[in-house]
Parts: sequence; structure tokens; C-alpha cells
Amino acid sequence: MELERKDIRTTGAYIAAERTLMRTARVVSLVFTPFSIPFLAFLALFLFTYLGTMTLKYKLLVLAIVYCFTILLPTLGIFIFRKINGFGPDALRERRRRYVPFLLTIASYAVCLVLMHRIYLPWHMRGIIVAAIIVMLVCVLCNLKWKLSEHMAGAGAVIGGLVSFCYILDYNPVGWLSFFILISGLLGSARIILRHHTLGEVLGGFFAGLLCSLLVLHPVCYVVTHLFIDIITF
Repeated sequence: MELERKDIRTTGAYIAAERTLMRTARVVSLVFTPFSIPFLAFLALFLFTYLGTMTLKYKLLVLAIVYCFTILLPTLGIFIFRKINGFGPDALRERRRRYVPFLLTIASYAVCLVLMHRIYLPWHMRGIIVAAIIVMLVCVLCNLKWKLSEHMAGAGAVIGGLVSFCYILDYNPVGWLSFFILISGLLGSARIILRHHTLGEVLGGFFAGLLCSLLVLHPVCYVVTHLFIDIITF
């Protein structure tokens, strides 16, 4: 009888711990959503770099454009798509249902890039949006056979951006890199715990985001990136 009680207590503790772990994983996934990355990147540039010397009106204009076309409109478009098709929150986990949300988001980011070109933003600022578009295109192509983690693609893009901007803006990135590598580990673990992705999909998404970000934003690729931006926004 005593053994049965101990087994019941052990089972109850295990279930409680598992529920806590799942709730924590959901919170981590919700907080570090890939939609927020471009907006936070521009906010960081205005807070921690020489771009903070720009006028408040100019900074608010840029942030408003980024927010509208990288967070508000993609989120609204995906919400309407789900409602029209009667999809629940988890329905978009299926590969075949992810193409329209991806295309809606890419279209919104493309409009954002064109507007940035029209107001003559520096190339490395526009490059943040270009990198995001290329990461999404890679995810779309891989989605034909393999469901990469967009969360981890965003995390990889952040780390690639930090490495690139340390050369552009001449700062020591070690502290920020350590922080975001830790966040990437937590986020990847959360996606696996929630069973949204496998380990391979998590790692694949991370390295896809990292490589795309480095190729677009790193100063070595400046000439190629600048030419690419001018062609697609002509």
C-alpha cells in the first residue's frame, strides 16, 4: 500500500513537472517569435549606435514602417487566412498549409524594402529586411521536403547580424553573442519539447538563418548585396 502511494506521488510529480516544462516552452516560443526580430533589430540600432543621432521623427517613421510591414500586416494576413480556411492555431504546423502564410509575409517584407529604398535608408539597414526575405525564401524551398524551424532561422539570423554589424559599427559583440546563443539554445529546446520540430529541423533552421544573414549583411558581401537591393527595388 505504501509503495502504491509513493508511485502515485511520483507519477503526480512527473506530470506536474511535464506540464510546467510545456508551459515554459510555450512562453519561450511566444516571446521569441521571429516576427519581432526586424523591429527589435532597428530599435537596437537606434538605441545603441550612431543612428541614435537621427531626429525623433525620422526614427519613429522608420520604426512605424518596420512594425507595420514585418509584424502587423503579416500577423493580420495569417489570422485572416486561418479564419477563412477554418484552421486552428496548430493547423499551420503541416507543411502543405505553410506556403500561403510564407508568401503573405514575404510580400509584406518586400513592400517594406521598397519603402525603405524610397526614403534612402543605408544599405546595412535595408539589408536586415533583405536577409529576412532570403531566410523566408530558403524556408519555403526547404518546406517542399523538410520543415525548417522559422524560430531558429530567426535566431541564427540574429547571431549572423551581430557578427556582421560588429565589423560595420566597430564594437565588441562577445556579450551580446553569448546572450543570444543562450537564447537560441532555449528556443531550440522549446521547439523540440513542444514537438513542433525535430532536432534536425531546429539545427537546419538555425544554420540557414545564420548563413543567409552573414552572406547579406557582412561587409565582405557589400557589393553583391547592394547590387541585389538596387535591382529588386528598381
